Amino acid sequence: MTNFFANIHDTGWEVIIAFIAANLIAQGIKILTVAIKKRTFKWTILFATGGMPSSHSSTVVATATSIGLIDGFDSTTYALAVCFATVVMFDAAGLRRNASKQAMVLNRMIKELLSPDINGTTVKLKEFLGHTPTEVLVGALLGAAVSLGLHYGNELLALI
Repeated sequence: MTNFFANIHDTGWEVIIAFIAANLIAQGIKILTVAIKKRTFKWTILFATGGMPSSHSSTVVATATSIGLIDGFDSTTYALAVCFATVVMFDAAGLRRNASKQAMVLNRMIKELLSPDINGTTVKLKEFLGHTPTEVLVGALLGAAVSLGLHYGNELLALI
């Protein structure tokens, strides 16, 4: 494992692996949470939006943190990554969260007004699109932790 960390250290691969790992870990946490709460295992959650923690936040913060660790926290690439991460997290907690709330209201209206409709079917909009601020914050912390763990992997393994 030490060679793995040495081979990717301070390269673009470190950024990409941090991005992918943060996303998979966040989505994996969602799968486990649903499995525990609902006592059912759903692989489809791996590709779903919404929920705790925000995989959007974890991936963009992992990317920004890795870029900062490699290029420096005073670099223009880090500044660009932070701007990108901020827009994504704002969108996840703001715009997409509001779209989720609107979908809930529309689904309730459809159920009350059109149930059952002429064909006996109703259209249900997806309600879990966005994130609460807490989900975004936890996702951001997860992303930073993944990048730090990946960047300092050799040092962490030496301590064990």
